[in-house]
Amino acid sequence: LWEMGAMPADRVLRFHTRSGLLTAVRQPDGWIELDFPATPAQAAPAPAGLLEALNLPEDVQPTYVGKNQFDYIIAVDSPAAVRGLTPDFTALGVIGMRGVMITGPADDERYDFISRYFAPAYGIDEDPVTGSTHCCLGPFWAERLDKGSFLAYQASARGGEMRVSLAGERVRLAGQAVTVLRGEIVS
Repeated sequence: LWEMGAMPADRVLRFHTRSGLLTAVRQPDGWIELDFPATPAQAAPAPAGLLEALNLPEDVQPTYVGKNQFDYIIAVDSPAAVRGLTPDFTALGVIGMRGVMITGPADDERYDFISRYFAPAYGIDEDPVTGSTHCCLGPFWAERLDKGSFLAYQASARGGEMRVSLAGERVRLAGQAVTVLRGEIVS
């Protein structure tokens, strides 16, 4: 809408979604910031087969296992394990939740943490960059790093950066957008 001139560049866009009002703001540097509800996780035992389905290296053990209303979250201390994971997608597809996020500290000084996200039960073996998981990862890393703003990297094959900042019960996520399709709606 901004790119096409349908809305002024400084205009806040408002969308009514299943999760309530979602706003989008174009930042001066071109990043687009969306405002979402936080979805923090609570510690929870891993269901049978989850850790095996991730195929973690034998020398890597989770430092945290939890879940929110959508996904399981697994934290490890090894960024190499996060990056090198080759999960069993068939086994992950039957864990009974939307998906599984795995996270660890960053191995690049530009970032605060890295993650990956798998949702094979929904037809997405691995999502390249996932906003909804960062609504959980933001609060998770805020507790561990004692800060409220992060630059995160989702280490999928395509990969992508996301700015994450906490605002009370909300999480602001900023990313860069690329136009891949233009069309015309005719009523």
